[in-house]
Amino acid sequence: MKKYFLLIVLFFAGLILSAIHPHDYFTWLLEVFPAMIGFIILLLTFKKFTFSYLTYVFILIHCYILFIGGHYTYAEVPLFDLIKEAFDQSRNNYDKVGHFAQGFVPAIIVREVFIRKQIVKPGKWLPVLTVALCVSFSVLYEFLEWLVAVASGQSAEAFLGTQGYVWDTQSDMLYAMIGASCAVLLLSGVHNRQIRKMQSEIYI
Repeated sequence: MKKYFLLIVLFFAGLILSAIHPHDYFTWLLEVFPAMIGFIILLLTFKKFTFSYLTYVFILIHCYILFIGGHYTYAEVPLFDLIKEAFDQSRNNYDKVGHFAQGFVPAIIVREVFIRKQIVKPGKWLPVLTVALCVSFSVLYEFLEWLVAVASGQSAEAFLGTQGYVWDTQSDMLYAMIGASCAVLLLSGVHNRQIRKMQSEIYI
């Protein structure tokens, strides 16, 4: 339990730090709100369905990506301003890191639920359905971003972070698909081992 408690401490440390003098508090709240909701859901379901430690670690990493984006806004993260200047890019591309994670981390979550709840048997359909569900989630999130942006008026540009890029929405979904595909291709082996270890501990 100590290792899980450490993740909770790190979560709140990141959340608090991100809330110290952010770009603006409304944008900060919009960006970190998914992490807050996710934390509450994971806390309420912890006893009923405990994910593998690997999954929780990647969820925390995703939360930190949201915290950084919320603090600076996705269009003004300093490190990616330096990368923009160094490689003569036309925009700050930190938002693409966020959307890559939006595919990568949910793929680990979805895959684990599929396997442990025996929704999809391990085989060729497992990676296909995992990626497909993550891309669908990305599409729905883009719809949500659009609705929130329309409702928020002047804060829309900071929240969306399009930076004048006409294909921003399409590229966001593409990065989510790439992220989900990378998670399935790169982590399936170690993820399977963690799941088997958890299942063996449950039945001991």
